[in-house]
Amino acid sequence: MVVGLKDGLKLIGISVVSCCTVFVCTFMLNYYIDLLPLKDSLTDQGTIQLYNAQIATAKLTSSLAGGVLSIISVLMLIFYIKLYIDSHSAQLGIVKALGYSRGKIASKFWVFGLSVFAGCAVGFGLAWAIMKTIYKNMTIEGVEEITANFHIELLFALVVVPTLLFIALSCLYAYFALKRPVFKLVKGGQSKVKVKENAKAEKDRPFLLQMAINTVNGKKSLAFFVAFAAFCFSAMIQMGISMKEFAAKTMGNIILVIGLVIAIVTAFMAITTLINSNKKNISVMKAFGYSVRACAVCVLGGYVPIATIGFAVGTVYQYGLLKIMLNLVFKEVEYIPDYTFDVKAFFITLFLFIISYLVLLIYYTVKINKISVKEVMTEN
Repeated sequence: MVVGLKDGLKLIGISVVSCCTVFVCTFMLNYYIDLLPLKDSLTDQGTIQLYNAQIATAKLTSSLAGGVLSIISVLMLIFYIKLYIDSHSAQLGIVKALGYSRGKIASKFWVFGLSVFAGCAVGFGLAWAIMKTIYKNMTIEGVEEITANFHIELLFALVVVPTLLFIALSCLYAYFALKRPVFKLVKGGQSKVKVKENAKAEKDRPFLLQMAINTVNGKKSLAFFVAFAAFCFSAMIQMGISMKEFAAKTMGNIILVIGLVIAIVTAFMAITTLINSNKKNISVMKAFGYSVRACAVCVLGGYVPIATIGFAVGTVYQYGLLKIMLNLVFKEVEYIPDYTFDVKAFFITLFLFIISYLVLLIYYTVKINKISVKEVMTEN
């Protein structure tokens, strides 16, 4: 069959995001469960307020991590299954023509759920490795030290259930994506880019500019992924910096590090996919004498506005989400400062975003330099 175990294990990015999600949710939900029985034994008003604040922090952190990162994982999984089907459409079409049903072929996509299982399992294990440290950093004055107890229901909810759900999602999405007729799959399955009516405008544009536009138009799903990578970068890092005011310092740092990891992974995956899908264009341009810099501008330049839009949307999203979550979660806690837009966090994130984009541009410019016509022509 076309889909093998190696294909599922290649989705390291989804494993990383799943690992981060379960890592945070495990110790925060575990702490929340262990903290609940102490409520009735508290009498001091100050201690009760601290207790409510810790309960609210656990709710906020697990809700944000579980909700936001789960959505990121789902979108990444769908994107890569689509990318896989597009790049293997001919093989899948032949298998379908041989008599295999759409359901039979789609069932083989369960292997993509392995990336989620690997990430969830590692995240759960890492969380327990630092559980005692987290508990010490979240002690409540006036309350005896809280013991970390193992809750089997969390293992089921954070490792088993997500794995089963993502396996089902992989098969279901593949089932609908393979609805195309056999001849379309064999031909390549990708819809042709429509010729614009304003041909004169295209003719008057500089060649490199038109190539950059065509690169974006020819791979609209990649444009979404690049915007999504910038969105993750903006939202997660700003959220991590801003949360230090409402959570323990250790938790703020953990969220910030997770945000950086996810931002780097998604950006790396997006641009790697972008370069690999444009190898033929790059090799042809180099054969005609265009410089490596010109090739890089054609492939990556058109995505600068898209990445900027993704960054802006991520900024608005994280502010709105934090504002709503803080109003909901901390409504019973006194003396919580009103959350306003963190200008400092915005400019720090913007600076890191620009530097990261330039570093990736330099790195992939070097990588582009190594692409040869012979390498591309002898592929497959």
